Amino acid sequence: MTIIDGKTLSAKIQAELKREVDGMPIHPGLVAILVGDDSASQIYVRGKERDAEKVGIKSEIVRLPETTTEQELLEVIDKYNQDLVWHGIIVQLPLPKHINEDHILMKILPEKDVDGFHPTNMGRLWAGNPLMIPSTPAGIMEMFKEYKVNLDGKRAVVVGRSNIVGKPMAQLLMMGNATVTIAHSHTKNLSELTREADILVVAIGQDRFIKATDVKSGAVVIDVGMNRDSAGKLHGDVDFDEVEKVASLITPVPGGVGLMTRTMLMKQTIEAAKRSKL
Repeated sequence: MTIIDGKTLSAKIQAELKREVDGMPIHPGLVAILVGDDSASQIYVRGKERDAEKVGIKSEIVRLPETTTEQELLEVIDKYNQDLVWHGIIVQLPLPKHINEDHILMKILPEKDVDGFHPTNMGRLWAGNPLMIPSTPAGIMEMFKEYKVNLDGKRAVVVGRSNIVGKPMAQLLMMGNATVTIAHSHTKNLSELTREADILVVAIGQDRFIKATDVKSGAVVIDVGMNRDSAGKLHGDVDFDEVEKVASLITPVPGGVGLMTRTMLMKQTIEAAKRSKL
């Protein structure tokens, strides 16, 4: 069993990105818009700000009150859409309940949508011609590349069907010539399905849901979950202590996928800047 070290890999990629930015004629810019005081969102956005500083990206955090209306948020996004200094725009989710997330994500220009959530970018991904890719699946693909995981002809199971992880992950695996099944809360006999997987990606938000008995011996197991127990300790969707005994490769939580997610956001901001007209 080998633990996939997301911390070391993300640091390696960030160093490469820093060298790339240092040689660019323009300064990539990323703006993050945060509505309300959600503590997890605050922590995540601060992490993005630190990563941007490491790789040389200009960053700005726009903090708006919980009472911000949908129209006011749309106007803020439009301002940054029009400002050529900013090549990437992210709106931190979740948003307050009175704001329609679909309306907000639609407002970001596809070429500045470094989260890859705009329907245009999702459609391009499913058509096999991606422009922006959601950062978590993109980071997982980098892990496969670094650890020489051959996807060709492999049986892959993705547990979770969100637009952020599950669906784009499935498409990227298919683009790597894996045979892919998407499982979800209505899937019957889930364990039978997961035990067939050479590659198992779990993104369901249930603390230590996947046990060793759910995993094929020698499988590659990617844990996207981030759950806190009653003591505040962070766990994934996979019972790491059990599953590491049967997996050939496994990601830890923390120290796995989460760090790669932020790093791939930086990479896509740089790519957006290179495609810009400046």
